[in-house]
Amino acid sequence: MTDLVEPQSATDALPLGPQSLVWRYFGDNRMFLIGPRPAVLQNMLAELGQGVLDHSVFFADTAARVKRSLPPIFMTVYGTEGDNTGARVRDFHHNIKGDMPDGSRYHALDPETYYWAHATFFDQALYFADTFVKRLSRDEKEQMYLESKTWYRRYGVSDRPMPADYAEFERYWDRMINEVVVPHSTAKYGVGYVTKGFPRPKGVHPVVWRLVAPVFNPVAAFLTTGGMPPRTRELLGLPWSERKERNYQRFAALWRSRPVNWLWDRLPMNVRYNGYARAGFARAGHA
Repeated sequence: MTDLVEPQSATDALPLGPQSLVWRYFGDNRMFLIGPRPAVLQNMLAELGQGVLDHSVFFADTAARVKRSLPPIFMTVYGTEGDNTGARVRDFHHNIKGDMPDGSRYHALDPETYYWAHATFFDQALYFADTFVKRLSRDEKEQMYLESKTWYRRYGVSDRPMPADYAEFERYWDRMINEVVVPHSTAKYGVGYVTKGFPRPKGVHPVVWRLVAPVFNPVAAFLTTGGMPPRTRELLGLPWSERKERNYQRFAALWRSRPVNWLWDRLPMNVRYNGYARAGFARAGHA
């Protein structure tokens, strides 16, 4: 079921580095604006959602799962070709396997399953940039996709399911969203706070949370629901309307506006980028 390979470079991909668009956008601290889009979409693939349900601390301690999972992925992107954590990320998944409700087997390192997880992270960078930074040209989308092929190959998992170019990736993405993903219980749990309210984070005093929650919860619901593809909103039963969609598009256009981008680009690096991205830029002499 699994198919592991050694990381390799290929002539059909573009390199990661300070000039790459993936580096420019993936570690941008404005990423919170898209909400939990990649995590929810990942868990809507039945096999991946089942793996999280069976093996992860996601339900008991969501924050712990995020803190454990994201740093190695960022270090895979912002590391060098010879020094990144891609193989370590892959190896985290060796024992994530089991039975689906219909009796079939799943394994996290099945190439189709693993590639879907990666695809949602690439989509994260693409959707964020195109929605909240600037409208990307076709050439920029193609460039980002070819850079993402280098990123995926760093994991050392078979690239058999990986589309050849951005046009093929679009067809793959549309098929997954429109025909494959399902409202798995793991995904529904991940967006449950849209209607129920976000649970008080550990370490936040109950009194403080009572003051913050009335503002935080509707904003979180707006960003979460607005950031999901329309069909997945329907599958997950997320409340939305034409009015909310108009407000979301206005909100996104404000962030894409020239004055906001002008101001953001002049803020210090430690405001604009997370620590993993800053370390990568600094190592490459672009601090």
